[in-house]
Amino acid sequence: MYTANPDRYADMPYRRTGRSGLKLPALSLGLWHNFGPDRSVETQRAILRRAFDLGITHFDLANNYGPPPGAAESALGDALRTDFAPYRDELVISTKAGHLMWPGPYGEWGSRKYLLSSLDQSLARLGVDYVDIFYSHRPDPDTPLQETMGALHSAVRQGKALYVGVSNYSAEETREAARILADLGTPLLIHQPRYSMLDRRPEAEGVLDALDELQVGSIVYSPLEQGLLTGRYLDGIPEDSRAASDSPFLNSDAVTEDLVGGLRALNEIAASRGQTLAQLALAWVLRGGRVTSALVGASSARQIEDSVGTIRNLDFDAEELTRIDAILKGEGEGEGEGEG
Repeated sequence: MYTANPDRYADMPYRRTGRSGLKLPALSLGLWHNFGPDRSVETQRAILRRAFDLGITHFDLANNYGPPPGAAESALGDALRTDFAPYRDELVISTKAGHLMWPGPYGEWGSRKYLLSSLDQSLARLGVDYVDIFYSHRPDPDTPLQETMGALHSAVRQGKALYVGVSNYSAEETREAARILADLGTPLLIHQPRYSMLDRRPEAEGVLDALDELQVGSIVYSPLEQGLLTGRYLDGIPEDSRAASDSPFLNSDAVTEDLVGGLRALNEIAASRGQTLAQLALAWVLRGGRVTSALVGASSARQIEDSVGTIRNLDFDAEELTRIDAILKGEGEGEGEGEG
């Protein structure tokens, strides 16, 4: 019988989500990969237990996470029954709908029909009466945003979600979604964009500015850029890596000599801070408080421990940020800067 660590709240910082009353841990656990039949139940439970014991109270899912789709929600549902039933009120559980889940015209995108049907299926797989956050996983170009946001509002009115969010929305789509939800009386809580040292589009395209303006929280996915920022690629492509398998999420063409050189330069900065490259990358997306939480995945409890080690050093000085920016722009370390 699992008993949670009594000191689980001693170290993890919790950040207020926008202007809401909800706080999220600086690091949240994403169940995008590693929670399906290709991973042992014992390993999955060990990851979830270790995460919670270290203060990670937020477990993030989507209807299509697995593989196969739905497997991650089912896996967490089993763990909720066996391990976490006494701790449900200490957990923030989120899920999303937007990608393909079943055949036919009602099995994806952003219609009211699809979103609310998908949420019912998610609740059944999870074995819970409600989720804490329900997201529109992607904007639907063919469905009026009023309908999609109206479905999120209905989920709250029906007691099936406490808060709502959007993911992969542009700055203008986010502003319009927030306006519609405000008119309906259900505030937009949070946005989930892809953001990392190697993918700064939320900065360049104004998404982070829009969230600041709206006072909406943010939780970023792929902060380690599908493993590129974990240190596994400092010497090229390992044979057992995601890039070596030409995964749909990361292929070998992405691992160029220039990229590897930049990763090595970033790793030198990480070492000078007493961090791994992964810890540096996580601290970087959390810098300055603009991002509420960073989603981390894990294939083992040890990886969770390494990620949580990030919280020991979340601050950067101006020189470190300048050096990092120069590396990310392909300008190298600059003369005399490589020693740290």
